[in-house]
Amino acid sequence: MIDYKSVLLDLVLPIVEDKESVNIELAQTEKENEVLLYVYAKSSDVARLIGRQGSMATSLRQMLSIGSFDLHKKISIKFEAIEE
Repeated sequence: MIDYKSVLLDLVLPIVEDKESVNIELAQTEKENEVLLYVYAKSSDVARLIGRQGSMATSLRQMLSIGSFDLHKKISIKFEAIEE
């Protein structure tokens, strides 16, 4: 079983400025083959994680999807800003 939280955290930390404010939560979904991850960070860091036209967010999703391809899992990542 892949630890999606730690893999995503390893991908996110080099991108953000305030590494202490980053928190990742794994949420339960109704579908067995779906993984939903919430990334909580400061709004300026959320903007970095999403990127222009969502390019960084798409790349993060693709990186996690590659690792879970054999498990036939659909990866969803939601980005939420926390108060600064």
